[in-house]
Amino acid sequence: MSRLYLVPTPIGNLEDITLRALRILKEVDVILAEDTRTSGNLLRHYEIDKKVMAHHQFNEHQTVETVVQRIAGGQSAALITDAGTPGISDPGFLLVRACLAAGIEVECLPGATAFVPALVNSGFPCDRFYFEGFLPHKKGRQTKLKELAAYRQTFILYESPFRLVKTLEQLGEFLGNERKACVSRELTKVYEENRRGSIADLVAWYKAHPPKGEIVIVVEGCAE
Repeated sequence: MSRLYLVPTPIGNLEDITLRALRILKEVDVILAEDTRTSGNLLRHYEIDKKVMAHHQFNEHQTVETVVQRIAGGQSAALITDAGTPGISDPGFLLVRACLAAGIEVECLPGATAFVPALVNSGFPCDRFYFEGFLPHKKGRQTKLKELAAYRQTFILYESPFRLVKTLEQLGEFLGNERKACVSRELTKVYEENRRGSIADLVAWYKAHPPKGEIVIVVEGCAE
């Protein structure tokens, strides 16, 4: 049946993909990939030979209608991103909304996403938590940090290695340098690291040891 499949892909270790995900990728007519080169490595590893189209944040407004027409015409499509679950700080929302509006079935497979292992590894309460994703780079950044400072539940941020120290310093400014946090990087890869401590300790560590790789910051909520 023609439909859109949202297929999570490994965030590092290529073994972290489900049998169902592999079956879907082999069965669909077209695979929509955030970066065709990155996804090509995964597809070659599992000997999946399918038509691949680029679908990313810079072209999704232009490609959504074409994809919807393909599926409405009888084709099936799988959306994947470079790593993790489509739609979580990655392209996906616009296409899902357009497909649903057109009466097209959308099926999301369960699978890898970076913030879940980072949250559970942190040791902070995870019965209730807030996922922020990437902070605004400029406009609204300070307002958002002020909001986060008052949250009682654990909250989660994504960050690049180049902005990690700056973000930690700003968290210290708005939340207090003694607030506890955990920085997870290179999750599921050979050099996976989960470093816990006060925000001040983490700033000092990463100033002395510039980080590499994808990063998740988990921060404890404010005290009662």
